Amino acid sequence: MENTQILKLDIQNNGVAIVEIHRPEARNALNLELRQALSETFQELSTNDAVRSIVITGGDKVFAAGADIKDFTTATTSQMYLRHTEQYWQSIVDCPKPIIAAVNGYALGGGCELAMHADIIVAGKSAKFGQPEVKLGLMPGAGGTQRLLRAIGKFQTMLLVLSGKFIGAEEANRMGLVSEVVEDENTISHALELAATIASFSPIAVQQIKEVTNLGQDLSLQGALALERKAFQILFDTKDQKEGVNAFFEKRSPNYTGK
Repeated sequence: MENTQILKLDIQNNGVAIVEIHRPEARNALNLELRQALSETFQELSTNDAVRSIVITGGDKVFAAGADIKDFTTATTSQMYLRHTEQYWQSIVDCPKPIIAAVNGYALGGGCELAMHADIIVAGKSAKFGQPEVKLGLMPGAGGTQRLLRAIGKFQTMLLVLSGKFIGAEEANRMGLVSEVVEDENTISHALELAATIASFSPIAVQQIKEVTNLGQDLSLQGALALERKAFQILFDTKDQKEGVNAFFEKRSPNYTGK
């Protein structure tokens, strides 16, 4: 496994990349160094043809317990603006590969926002989600209000961002914030199995599904349906599409090459 002090990267032979946050002494708090490392890692994974899906995790105990509050004690408006931390998040937003967040323990503040940058969230039963910035006289600043709004609606979002309360995995599941809830010891292994399944499919089809789904949520229904229809039609010109159909009729496993 390739290592930096705060981030580990492992690219497996099945096309799955594992990104593990590693700041145990700070409960994986997202300081500037870690955000920059995440940005660079996702830029690398986005252009690596050997990678077909990505699992991001903080390990068995904690996903990420928010931003590093030490950064906030003396920071001014201009200093926060000039950091342009939105650029660090953008490389995750722009990643065309499916991202699965495997969440154990706390996913709070920036940690919750990081999880919401994923396409699928697998949560261990003990996971805790929340946007507690209001308790510090602040508010979410990396998509917490807007991504929650699109995921769980206005009234549940207002409850979380105005009260700063934490919710468990089962409640997050009921709200629609997570995809699946599993036993804590199975969180990462289940995410890896799911990532392997996705990696076995045509990467062109998978990436089109991700792109159309993400873009469609901010379009009118008619516009989104047209986008879906065009992407569906485009896939008929890929070798992978013909391979998939032929393999089905020949009762064999398809060999997708991404062409």
